[in-house]
Amino acid sequence: MGDKTEASIVIAASPAAIMSVIADLAAYPQWSDGISSVEVLSLYEEDSRPADARFSLASGPIKDTYELEYDWDGDNSVSWTLTKAEMLTAMDGSYTLKNNGDGTTTVHYVLAVDVKIPMIGMIKRKAERVIVDTALKGLKKRVESNSPNSL
Repeated sequence: MGDKTEASIVIAASPAAIMSVIADLAAYPQWSDGISSVEVLSLYEEDSRPADARFSLASGPIKDTYELEYDWDGDNSVSWTLTKAEMLTAMDGSYTLKNNGDGTTTVHYVLAVDVKIPMIGMIKRKAERVIVDTALKGLKKRVESNSPNSL
């Protein structure tokens, strides 16, 4: 990834509980601002987690329908790469989860977005920051409201 935006948040739940919410792509429109629909296109046979999915996004100046390919590493991390889009040329990112040993998990999110139309880097980074911040806050709220491990 070239230029990217990174942020972390602490969530009161286990890595497994958090990863189950992250893996439930079809539910993203319920908690991830900007995502209006998700269609899982294929699953990995070994764990039934999404391999490919199609998203519809409207976040600030970025509006697109795009497809991502996922790479899962148990309950520790997941990364994705853009495979098809209309406006986006990159939507590559990852979540990395670290068990804090106290019933909380630190979630680190990295995202790199690029678009076909010329866009000032500062505006692009701001759009990434909005996506990252709203995704982390939405994930925390979703996990902590649904998790039996939440405080």
